Amino acid sequence: MNVDLHCHSTASDGALAPASVVARAHGQGVRLLALTDHDTVDGLAEAQDAAEVLGMAWVSGVEMSCTWGGATIHVLGYGFALDAPALGEALEALHAGRWLRAQEIDRRLAAKGMPGALEGARAIQAALGDSRNAPARPHFADFLVQAGHVPDRATAFRRWLGAGKIGDVKQHWPTLEQTVGTLRAAGAWVSLAHPMHYDFNRSKRRRLVADYLQAGGHALEVVNGLQADEQTGTLAILAREFGLLVSAGSDFHGPGNWGEIGSYRPVPEDLPLLWERFGHDRSRLSARI
Repeated sequence: MNVDLHCHSTASDGALAPASVVARAHGQGVRLLALTDHDTVDGLAEAQDAAEVLGMAWVSGVEMSCTWGGATIHVLGYGFALDAPALGEALEALHAGRWLRAQEIDRRLAAKGMPGALEGARAIQAALGDSRNAPARPHFADFLVQAGHVPDRATAFRRWLGAGKIGDVKQHWPTLEQTVGTLRAAGAWVSLAHPMHYDFNRSKRRRLVADYLQAGGHALEVVNGLQADEQTGTLAILAREFGLLVSAGSDFHGPGNWGEIGSYRPVPEDLPLLWERFGHDRSRLSARI
């Protein structure tokens, strides 16, 4: 039985509709799935319905943006009540903030001779599926490609949208402590997403994990897609040191991107698994490699 606790749909910056993500996961052998869109739960009802039709185990999920140490950090929440008031209020604030960010990206790109970015990014997003959420940087990147400003998405991020570029709009996200607190108040299990993605040295990453644990976090995402084995080893050491549970997922965004849904490196055998708290033990689960 396979598990994927990290994937995205058109409700945020994924390429497939929630039901299509579930169908693809099922076809790849996933039997326990959490859809974890960025700062929204809009796709969860559709995903849950699709999972029930296919006989898949399903758990509610979300990936929330927050700040720590001057950087944007992502925190995953699982198994929460969709009508939890604190979570709903926090997500509405993030929703509004993402629209403000999109408008600022549009303004900055226009100032560099690339007008119409928000309208174009929104059209690309709408073509993928109906969403009330703001277009994300991948949508802006695809607009820049279509408009002929860059040859491909990778160049769009390298020149205009990546870390430190003009399209990397710093937003006033809530703090790590506030976000973990929101998820805990909603009854969620909490995992720190892809800790190796942040441009931190070893000591700063360790401080992040210590502060995350102090805030009330439960787990580390020790395995994220096809990350290098040495990164998994580093995170496994931190999980052991701090006594944290372990989560894993593909971080699937769409066909041909970071990795296939249901596919990620093996989880070290000695680590306690977050998904056992959902009633699924290791003997029944195996990650696809």
